[in-house]
Amino acid sequence: MDKESQILGMIQRNPFISQREIADELDLARPAVSGYIASLIKSGKIKGRAYILPEAKGVTCIGGAHMDRKATCRETIQYETSNPVTMTETCGGVVRNISENLGRLGAIVSLISMVGNDKEGEWVIKNTGKYGVDTSQIHKDKKQTTGTYTAILDKNGNMAVAVADMNIYEQMTVPFIMQKWPHIAQSSLVVLDTNLPEQTLFYLTERCKLENIPVIVDPVSTIKSKKLMKSLSGIHSILPNKEEAEVIAGMEIHGLDHCKEAARKIHGLGVKNVIITLGSQGVFASSGQEAVHLAAFPVRTVDVTGAGDAFAAGYLFGLSKKKEFVQSCQYGLALASLTLQTGLSVYPHLTAERMTKLVEENECISI
Repeated sequence: MDKESQILGMIQRNPFISQREIADELDLARPAVSGYIASLIKSGKIKGRAYILPEAKGVTCIGGAHMDRKATCRETIQYETSNPVTMTETCGGVVRNISENLGRLGAIVSLISMVGNDKEGEWVIKNTGKYGVDTSQIHKDKKQTTGTYTAILDKNGNMAVAVADMNIYEQMTVPFIMQKWPHIAQSSLVVLDTNLPEQTLFYLTERCKLENIPVIVDPVSTIKSKKLMKSLSGIHSILPNKEEAEVIAGMEIHGLDHCKEAARKIHGLGVKNVIITLGSQGVFASSGQEAVHLAAFPVRTVDVTGAGDAFAAGYLFGLSKKKEFVQSCQYGLALASLTLQTGLSVYPHLTAERMTKLVEENECISI
């Protein structure tokens, strides 16, 4: 992210922040900060002291924000004994990853979640906020620990087992969301993941429908997608993978004809747009009026972690820029292809220009 975008994000979070505080945080000279702020004023992104921002509706992401740990075994896994591993830690959570991608793209985005009052929670907030995400709505719970997801991979990088401690999200109840509603009500789009309790998902989808706020849902997993069965009416877009789509549609999927039938059934449950992600086979996207199978961008895959979240972020970026349905999906495929080329959950060199150029260089291919 460029310095202007970083400074704008800091001002959005604290309109009264001093130039000295900005300079210290970004390791810049104060005159340099003054120059960046002058440029932001000239471009109309801020309106002068105390950095009064023009009103703008952004994307609000609601759901999981936790620690992802990945332990890769150096040798063949031996059960019932210790195994030498290489351990990595990153920020995780579906909507957290989506929000970081959107922040890096320069979108106006905020995150509503819950972390523990611990060093892991502080780390998640700090490392999410520095990419332009408004983290002011993340709650620190003194009685819970920050959520964790730990994956054990074999020496070839394939998952052997994963364990998750997501108990903290049970505290994201309907009363908790009601307290956040003044913020949510200002959203142009709301993004949900199914780390939320079932009743909270139902409340959010129903209230957003009543107040004409488009809702986009990532089902997260086959188990958690079952929470959605009474929360689908009025949803703008849902982005399941094949296995999640099977659960929601109540059928097995073998090939594109089955994708079309599954999408038809999910439309019948009240969803406007259905996008079934198919990994290396691209996506099957249906708006009700049109249904297309879009090829994945050609890429040498390093790690699939975060690719689905990246697709969602690219699609959302397209929607926020008023792009057509298929073109928004193309943005998603572009961002997913960038993420597949890194071992990280979020592509570290992401910019809107880089993603847009990739879309322009790759013709939208319907198969």
